[in-house]
Order: sequence, then structure tokens, then C-alpha cells
Amino acid sequence: MKVRSKTSALLLLIALQTLFSIHAMGQELKKPTLEDLTPGGETYRYAENLYGIQWWGDHCVKPTIDTLYLIDPKTGKENVVTTRKAVNEVFEKNQVGKLQHFQNATFPWKDKPLMLLYISGKYITYNFRENQITNVVDLEKGATNSDFCASTGKVAYTVGNNLFVNDRQITSEPEGIVCGQSVHRNEFGIRKGTFWSPKGERLAFYRMDESMVTQYPLVDITARIGEVNNIRYPMAGMTSHQVSVGIYTPASGQTVYLQTGDPTDRYFTNISWSPDAKSLYLIELNRDQNHARLCQYDAATGQLTAVLFEEKHAKYVEPSHPIVFLPWDATQFIYQSQRDGFNHLYLYNTQGDLLKQLTSGSWLVQEVLGFDPLKKEVIIASTERSPLQSNLYRINLKNSKRTPIGNSEGVHRAQLSSSGRYVIDNYSTPTTPRNIELIDTEKGRSQRLLTAKDPFAGFQMPTIETGTIKADDGVTDLYYRLIKPADFDPTKKYPAIVYVYGGPHAQMITEGWMNGARGWDIYMANKGYIMFTVDNRGSENRGLAFENSTFRRLGVEEGKDQLKGAEYLRSLSYVDGNRIGVHGWSFGGYMTTALLLRYPEVFKVGVSGGPVIDWAYYEVMYGERYMDTPQTNPEGYKETNLKNLAGNLKGRLLLIHDDHDDTCVSQHTLSFIKACVDARTYPDLFIYPGHKHNVMGRDRVHLHEKITHYFEDHL
Repeated sequence: MKVRSKTSALLLLIALQTLFSIHAMGQELKKPTLEDLTPGGETYRYAENLYGIQWWGDHCVKPTIDTLYLIDPKTGKENVVTTRKAVNEVFEKNQVGKLQHFQNATFPWKDKPLMLLYISGKYITYNFRENQITNVVDLEKGATNSDFCASTGKVAYTVGNNLFVNDRQITSEPEGIVCGQSVHRNEFGIRKGTFWSPKGERLAFYRMDESMVTQYPLVDITARIGEVNNIRYPMAGMTSHQVSVGIYTPASGQTVYLQTGDPTDRYFTNISWSPDAKSLYLIELNRDQNHARLCQYDAATGQLTAVLFEEKHAKYVEPSHPIVFLPWDATQFIYQSQRDGFNHLYLYNTQGDLLKQLTSGSWLVQEVLGFDPLKKEVIIASTERSPLQSNLYRINLKNSKRTPIGNSEGVHRAQLSSSGRYVIDNYSTPTTPRNIELIDTEKGRSQRLLTAKDPFAGFQMPTIETGTIKADDGVTDLYYRLIKPADFDPTKKYPAIVYVYGGPHAQMITEGWMNGARGWDIYMANKGYIMFTVDNRGSENRGLAFENSTFRRLGVEEGKDQLKGAEYLRSLSYVDGNRIGVHGWSFGGYMTTALLLRYPEVFKVGVSGGPVIDWAYYEVMYGERYMDTPQTNPEGYKETNLKNLAGNLKGRLLLIHDDHDDTCVSQHTLSFIKACVDARTYPDLFIYPGHKHNVMGRDRVHLHEKITHYFEDHL
């Protein structure tokens, strides 16, 4: 009996272990779905964050839905400031709306216990110490592009194509002219159309005359009879809009315009004020974008006071940052330039004399965060440690000594406190979704506020590798990312998909979370594909020569580098070299199409989203910077026009376009389809109605399902 009992117990133990192993294997085999991996998905998983965290002077503010906290940066201790319930009691009493959460609150007054809230068309200033409203500004119905001035409490905003300040209409323009909005199609770092002086005495604003620009028709198919929505879209080499800059003085109600001369074929960018508001500075750029001038204008008269200095380049100059005055010296400012091959900081005086170059080296300054006036230091983010990283530094303006701030790994995004003593450091590494820390920049001490959990803990995830290959020039190192299935078997042969962007101002491989891999890359790797991305010459964060090597021949050198990536894939024993696909969107859509047409023996299947096909159909500012005009560069436009290569298509190509794309108009895709019909080649086409230059929201899951099905069916 005892023997039988022992045997039975042993069998039971084995059975339980087997069941446990099967259960554990089932757990291990759980893979994230597109719903988990795609923004807009019902179960989209993302790294935890502290939304709306910011500075009030040197106090860290942590807003939540129901409670507002202050955090001491020295100790990390949290204190409750106020609650949503308390605020809404005051709001209800004053009938100004209802606060849903604190995460959109801002704290523009560093020395006053006030927060700013925008609710139901009202800017509400609220004293969180005394729990009372101190000011309310009602905006006109239909207000957009609002710009609040903390110094005066006034708000500049637009309604339609006109500019308002509080309840006063500043401009009255006919159709085709807009005021107070972003201009030059958001190139040159332009993101807004109004600029308050430091104390709010004056307001600079853009006025853009588009009446001479050809209207481009977009069709709204939601109406029973489709309705035409015209946009102003200046194509390369065609007549462009004309921009001027006005200065409005609220005290007098008067507006003057800068006397820039004829604004035809010129760009006015990077507007900034002198500390005393007597001068307005901007960078004027010619249409060829190879000659920039830093200009000073008299704010009272609009007259040109001085051209402080000029900058030229044989290919292009790309000013993207306004000058920044030193808080402790109104006669000196910092100017950013790529003149030595990398974006660096230069210290000038207001006479236009170069005092010193503050940073130098084969790396670039990505952002100026602000200043520590007490120590006379500027705080920056840069790629000094690695082109794949973004790290924080203090720079002493006397001796240019750089001192690192915070963790030396990963990609850092930071906010500087008003004194420059502390930063909120929000960063990730390949294996860390997010850390948020408060750092004392002087003593180096930090307080951890958040360590985000891995949103895919418990899921079976692929492995991610990074490395370098040589560019087509045989000299330049290119960074790549390679993703293998979680159940990778080195004895098998896998199909591979190249995800590509390849254009300026984008970098696909980083040392941030998952090395910058997208959710769809993870999903496809788990489905049994080798996913590969390489940042070719022409992409971001590698310096001017790396970027402008593609000048006047967009897509050609980039394609050669992508071919090197494909050759590397084919050299791997576990990659099926006869099954290499490619996918990209926008510039990446252009690259996808070009790769299938130029290298049809290598790339067998492609999905091209929102592609450029012919640079002559693309807009003036971006297109002419990198291609010049069709009139001055006919050979380049012919070489890069993919319609001319339509007969080369051998593999399977799906083109996807949004019917309301106002960035890369659908004429690109439709004209390519016509060229393929003429050449007797057979691409596929899918349209997303109602979207612009990308597919967002719930439809984004559908988009990636569509892309996935295409590769599953044909690769």
C-alpha cells in the first residue's frame, strides 16, 4: 500500500508539473496584438507617464485628474495644493464651466500662486492658494491659435483668417489672406503665428497673402454630392505666397508692418524680441534657401535697423531656431548654426560681432533648454555621447566647459525650472520604457518620480539588435535595427521586411525604448518576419554633410544605402534573400516605391503610404530646399520622378493614400497609377477617406491590418 501511495503521489506530481509547464508555455506564447500595439487600438498598451508635469518657478507641479500636487525638488516630498472638487465649487459659483482634470493646467507665473486653465472658450486664471478666480478672458466663437500673455493677461487668437486680441479685432482681411497663423507651411521651425514681447507691450504676427497661389481641390465624399475643399498649395517652381510681419501695440491700438521691401520669394523666420521690446529680430531667407540674413527692425516704426550678419552655403542654409538673449546681458545672444558642419551655439553681441563659439565637435546641439543666470550657464540637449542618444549638459559661458546632467544612457527630454537649478528629466533606454526624475543640476542629486512598468510584461516579445553597416560610399557608418521573432530559430529561413523613412529631420534608430521600434515592427516580428531598419544618409542627427549628400537627387543616394541594408540582410544565414519586402510612409512611401522600381530583383513586395512620386508636385519650401526648382534642376527632377520608372515594377506594390492629404496630395499616387497603366504594370491601390497625411484614431488599426495582410498574401 505504501509503495502504491508513493507511486500515485509521484504520478500526481508529474501530472501537476506537466499541467504547470503547459500553462506556463501558454503564458509565454501570449503575444501582443495590433490592438495592443497600435495607437487607437482598444487595448493599446503604452508606458506610464506623469501627464502635465511641469514647473511653477522652482516647484515641481504634478497634476492628476482629481488632485494637484507640489513636489519639493530637494526632497521629493509631495504636498496637495488643491483638488478638482474645490476648484469646481468655485467654478460653479462663478458659472465659468467645469474642470475635468488638472493635466492641461499651466503655471506661467513663477512668483505667484496662479494657474491658467482653458475651459469652454475661456482663459481662467485661478489662485490655488486662496481658491479663487482672478481673471477670465472670453474668446470669440470659433477661436483658434490662441496665445496667452502672462505679463498682461491678454490673449491673441484667430477667428477665420483674422487676428483678435481679447475682444478686439486687429485685422480685417479678404479671402486668400490670413493673419496670426503659422506660415511657410511650418518649415524653418515655424509653429505659430503670434509673438508677444517679453512684457506684452507689443504683439508681432504673421500676415500671409495666399491669393496668388493656385488653389488645389480636395473632395469631401461625406456629402451626397461630393464637395470641393480648396487649399492653397504652392508646388515647387510655382508662384508662392507672400509673407509680411506686423507689430500691434495694444495700448495705442496701432499696427505697423516691417519694411522688408518686396516679400516675393522670401521667407521670414525665427522671430524674436529684444528684452526691452524696442527691436524685433528675424532671419530672412531667400527662395533658393542658400543665403540667410539676421535682421533687426525698429518695433515702433518697422524700419530695418541693421543686418547683423549673413550666412551662405552652396547647397542650403536651414535656420530653425530664433536667437536667444542672455538673461543677465541684454546686449548678447546665442545663435544656432550648422556652419561648421554640425548644429552648434555661437555667442554674438547686438552689433553683430561674434564673441565666441560655445560648442564644437562632431556632434550637434538639439535644443537649448534655458539658462542658470546665477552661474551664467546655458543648459542644452545634445548628441555628444552618441548620435542615437539625447543627453543633457550645462555649459559655462565663460570657459565653455560642459558638465553632464543626469543619466548618461538613452534619450532624454527635459524641462528646466525658472532659476535653471533643477530639471524634470523624462528619459527612456532600450530596456526602460520611461523614468522621470527631478535633478539638481548643481549638486547632481536626483529624485525618482516614476519608473514606468514594461507595458508588455508577460507577453512574448521579439529580440532587438542594433549595429552598423557601411553606406554606399564605403566610408560612412549607418546605424541599423534588426528585430527577430521571439521563437527565433537560426536554422530556419525567414522573410524580411525593411521599414524605411529615409528623409531629412527623422531618425528611426535610437537608444530610447525598444531602440525606437514601432508597434507594427514588433507585431510582424512575432508573426515570423525579420524586421530591419537602417538610417541612410540624408536622415537626422548626423551632421550637415551626412544630410545634404542627397541634395538635388532625393531618394537616389538614400536608395543605394538601403540596398546596402538589403545586402546585409541577404548575408544572414537565417534570412530568405528572395523574400525581402519594404514599407514606409510619406518620404518612406517614396523610398518604398523607388526601391521596388530601382531594385526589382531585391525588393519583392512593398506597401507605400502617402508617397511622393514626383517632386514637381510637392510644396515649395521643403521641396526646393532639397531639390531646387524644376526649372533649375530638370535632370534631378527627371531622375527622381518615379512615373518614369513605372515600367520597372515586377514585384507586388500596394499604394495607400488619404483622400484629404494636404501635405502630399493624392495626385502623386493617382498619376503613378496612370503611368503604370500606360507601362502595363500592375500595382494595387487603397484609399482612406476622410484622413489627411496619415491614418489616425481607430482606423490606424485597420491600416496596419491592411498592410499586414498584403505581406502575408504576397511575401
